Amino acid sequence: MVTVRPFKALRPPKEIVTKIAELPYDVINTKEAKAIAEGNQYSFFHITRAEIDLPASVDIHDEKVYQQGKNALNEFIKNGWLVPEKEPTIYLYKQKMGDHEQTGFVGCVSADEYNNDIIKKHELTRKDKEDDRTKTVITQNANAEPVFLTYRAKKELDEIMASYKKNNAPEYDFTAADGISHTLWVIRDAALVKKIEELFRPVNYLYVADGHHRSASAARAKAEKIKNDKNPSPDKEYNYFLAVIFPHDQLKILDYNRVLFDLNGMTKEQLFKKLEEKFDFIGEGSGSPENQTEFGMYIDGKWYQIRAKKGSFNEKDPIESLDVAILQNNVLDPLFGIKDPRTDKRIDFVGGIRGIKELEKRVNSGECKVAFAMYPTTLDQLMAVADSGKIMPPKSTWFEPKLRSGLFVHMLD
Repeated sequence: MVTVRPFKALRPPKEIVTKIAELPYDVINTKEAKAIAEGNQYSFFHITRAEIDLPASVDIHDEKVYQQGKNALNEFIKNGWLVPEKEPTIYLYKQKMGDHEQTGFVGCVSADEYNNDIIKKHELTRKDKEDDRTKTVITQNANAEPVFLTYRAKKELDEIMASYKKNNAPEYDFTAADGISHTLWVIRDAALVKKIEELFRPVNYLYVADGHHRSASAARAKAEKIKNDKNPSPDKEYNYFLAVIFPHDQLKILDYNRVLFDLNGMTKEQLFKKLEEKFDFIGEGSGSPENQTEFGMYIDGKWYQIRAKKGSFNEKDPIESLDVAILQNNVLDPLFGIKDPRTDKRIDFVGGIRGIKELEKRVNSGECKVAFAMYPTTLDQLMAVADSGKIMPPKSTWFEPKLRSGLFVHMLD
């Protein structure tokens, strides 16, 4: 049983929403955030990247940064740049990137259900990042940014979504500088909100698509809050965290490609000879593979298409059959000695949003020696791994478009 709970969001007045809304904290660095927020007092980066308002000498994990983020959130509320909803509700949030469109429900989900694996994970988290996010949530007493969740699409919820969008005017409707449009509807019909809650209850599981550290830190924050609460109650807001929840058949996973800085002492000819043991060369091409178990390889200014041979991987295993696992187990580890791609300095990762040209650029410049273009992991594969209780290899999925932060904030009290 899944809980999707209405809440009183803090939201910007529509007149300044385009000045407030920003990308998530973890897709840009401090320098980029500082440049984007320059001259814009409304930028949500003043809350999520609070170090931009402190001297460069201050470490991003210094206590001053957490306090600065808290102070900025309080200032936004005081100035009326974030205004609380009058009644708890659920929202619809639509994003459009080119021809792709996706709409999700915005509400709060249960920290207990996260802990009990009703909200399923597919990635490992790092303790240092969890610690940082947990301290941010506790200090600000808020989920300032949502977690990106998905569920197996349900006809009744699809119908509500389509009907409401058709028959009601949106609260926000704008196109960001990157060309991605964002539209938000506030569902003001209390009976409809209740119906949405009821329709989610029979859903077996939610899945973390993007935001594993945010969801883990929300669960940890709940544990901290309840430990220090003399009158704990399951109805208190700290038991829940902010999420945008999309039906699985609307989401788009892009390829997550690999570039290597050296050939591990091999010549190109030696590399090809070793690859032939586990892969068939199926010709030259434009880079992007057309099917699963196929890879584009760019070396010496030319693309080659290769396909994993039958029997070179376990087709029935939800992990071993992933393209990222096939490449890791049959190429990166045995041929390049890259056993942990998370920490090895000889490999880098390029999200599909940057395109094939970025791979060519990295190799043509001499910075890298070879690039591998991947076929995107599918939502079905992601959910199969999560359902099996296993963890996907690192850098398996790249979701686009990214959620915009600053459209809604969830306070824990």
